[in-house]
Amino acid sequence: KIELAKHDSIDVNKVTYEDSMLRLEVEKENEFTLFDKSDIKDIEALLFHLFTPVKGVISREYEQAKGHFGVDIVAHQNSNIKAALDGIVIFSDWTLDDGFVIAVQHNNDLISFYKHNSVLHKKNGNFVEAGEVLAVIGNTGESTDGIHLHFELWYKGTSIDPTEYLSLN
Repeated sequence: KIELAKHDSIDVNKVTYEDSMLRLEVEKENEFTLFDKSDIKDIEALLFHLFTPVKGVISREYEQAKGHFGVDIVAHQNSNIKAALDGIVIFSDWTLDDGFVIAVQHNNDLISFYKHNSVLHKKNGNFVEAGEVLAVIGNTGESTDGIHLHFELWYKGTSIDPTEYLSLN
């Protein structure tokens, strides 16, 4: 243990073996981290207020390793899809794979995606409030096999598991 007086200094150019090993271990832990985990408390506080986009049953879980970056929620035909949080619509259009898609930019570098809709009610640039209707559930696009919502959350370019923050009952 080193105790320093008010005006002491440390020579940072002298690195001990133990310090070098600790630095290597920390760097290895963070090797595949795509965002700064010190921000996680901010994002968890925001997601605590997440509005469930549709009441239903999860038919496919989040499986990042298999390229499934969200959850599939089966609900009744013509169910309204609602905004998870306040934000601005940054994408509202048709895609070949996912059909009618809406993406909403929220605070703190968070984006939510709502895919396979049958109808879109919002356009690019629209401000939406949490719980506001965005679309109607559907079965559009080539990568769907039934009526459901594919819901994704992305934080600073990294997908996160929405089930940790949703209440589907």
